[in-house]
Amino acid sequence: MKTPCIGVCSTGIGDRVCRGCKRFAHEVIHWNSYTGEQKQLIEQRLADFLSRCVQNKLQVIDSQRLRSQLDTWRVPRSPGRDVNCWAYSLLKAGASQIEEPEECGLKIDAEFRHLPLAELRVMIDEEFFILSDAWYERYVGSAENA
Repeated sequence: MKTPCIGVCSTGIGDRVCRGCKRFAHEVIHWNSYTGEQKQLIEQRLADFLSRCVQNKLQVIDSQRLRSQLDTWRVPRSPGRDVNCWAYSLLKAGASQIEEPEECGLKIDAEFRHLPLAELRVMIDEEFFILSDAWYERYVGSAENA
């Protein structure tokens, strides 16, 4: 399994959760020693968290249009990730170039329609980090301190 690393690791500067891939520092360090099953569990957690964060801001209203746009822009669809994660991938690849989200199969929630899509993508990424950090604090950090 390929590493989720996106080349923006912040664990080397002391972050307990990577600001790039959102893995925990120990997961980054030990990734190559994990079994396929362990890696899959981490990937699933990341996909679930990202999907929730996307759903808090937009809906995929036409998955075929979204797929078509991903193919047109040559944005890969990660296996095991749902359409919400694909929507994030599209925003990451070209939010500043998307003029009509509906043409990409996306509907931005009313609360966020006034924002540029690039800013919305940053908000989703920040929420993804906050969720990962909170999970770490609750389920990993508390075990380390016990």
